[in-house]
Amino acid sequence: HVQLVESGGGSVQAGGSLRLSCAVAGYTSRSNCLGWFRRTDEQEREGLAAIVIRDGRTYTADSVKGRFTISKEGTKSSLQLQMNSLKPEDTATYFCATDNTWPCDLEAVIADHFDRGQGTQVTVS
Repeated sequence: HVQLVESGGGSVQAGGSLRLSCAVAGYTSRSNCLGWFRRTDEQEREGLAAIVIRDGRTYTADSVKGRFTISKEGTKSSLQLQMNSLKPEDTATYFCATDNTWPCDLEAVIADHFDRGQGTQVTVS
């Protein structure tokens, strides 16, 4: 069973930056996809970024491209999301997610079958 724990959220003024981290435990060698999505108060999910573990390919949503960067440090157990130039519309709960199925893309990371953490709140004012 995979466990994910997000951290790094908080309140920031527009134009500021935050760096989210995700600690992944219980990872299996078959896991191939890591990603981030966010959920607004209206409960809509938006896939933000995904990374294919096998080859490092990344996918980033147009809404955050050029501002958000997904990365993983070395092993599969740590995932980051660097968020710059934050806007009020970025206010949401942010989740990291992982799975061992294909495909690995922005639509996949919001799927119910992906394991996810409890989320971390980001508020931009």
